[in-house]
Amino acid sequence: MAVILALDPGLRRTGIALCDPTGTLARPLLTHDRRVDGSLLKLVAALCEEHSVQRVLVGLPLTQMNEEGATAQAARGLAEKIRLLVKLPVELVDERYSSLEADRVLADKKAPKGRRDAVAAALILQTWLDAPGREGPPIPREPGS
Repeated sequence: MAVILALDPGLRRTGIALCDPTGTLARPLLTHDRRVDGSLLKLVAALCEEHSVQRVLVGLPLTQMNEEGATAQAARGLAEKIRLLVKLPVELVDERYSSLEADRVLADKKAPKGRRDAVAAALILQTWLDAPGREGPPIPREPGS
């Protein structure tokens, strides 16, 4: 497995997460605020190079009825721009409820503003990593088995 970068795109902020090189554990990396931080595309390209990323996941915000609205179309457009820029596989991943789950994870913590977005990206990535049929690291055998 290789390093994977995941994005949870929003109207103002985009959460960003990475996994370890073994493809086992996702961790929140940072939150990009488009009003403050400049180009998300430049940042994604720089992170892909810095961390030797092999694949990018982009959260696709489907509705409860499994339909795509304007935000899902925006995510599709972002995914295509990233694909053209970094020349890596880019995959759209259903991210329904990731922000709600991030709120639950952070419920008892004093998190800085925007941390929720990076945690949501890590949850999207961890769900993808844990999905059945994905190759993960070898499972150590019990002694004597």
